[in-house]
Amino acid sequence: MIRRLLLVLALACAAGSVAPALADDTMPPAPYAYRQLDDPAQEARAKALMETLRCLVCQSQSIADSDAPIAGDMRNQVRLRIAAGEDPEAIRSWLIQRYGEYVSYAPRVNRLTWPLFAAPLLLLALAAILLRRRFAGAGA
Repeated sequence: MIRRLLLVLALACAAGSVAPALADDTMPPAPYAYRQLDDPAQEARAKALMETLRCLVCQSQSIADSDAPIAGDMRNQVRLRIAAGEDPEAIRSWLIQRYGEYVSYAPRVNRLTWPLFAAPLLLLALAAILLRRRFAGAGA
């Protein structure tokens, strides 16, 4: 029984280490992931947009700074769409629709994100009330 369990575990580990290597070898890199657009104005718009979009893997880096494969794919999409003449805000909306609000460093207020904007205001109001009670009681 233990031999079978060890065999299954060894096969699972071996399959897990081979699959990523095969996927990396067979997938061609996105053409604009690491190459800039020929038009400097278009590249500047693409770069400005890429710096405002979060890498979904790294989470603390923009897609302009990240080396993660998904960031490369996102850079490729941004550059392809900019080269096609699409507006950067339309591209941002498409990426938000595809990956969610988290992809943007500047989330919009909507039914899912309003607590992020309301919580600091509520905490400030609560702190003001507590401080007022504390100091109003001390002065009397």
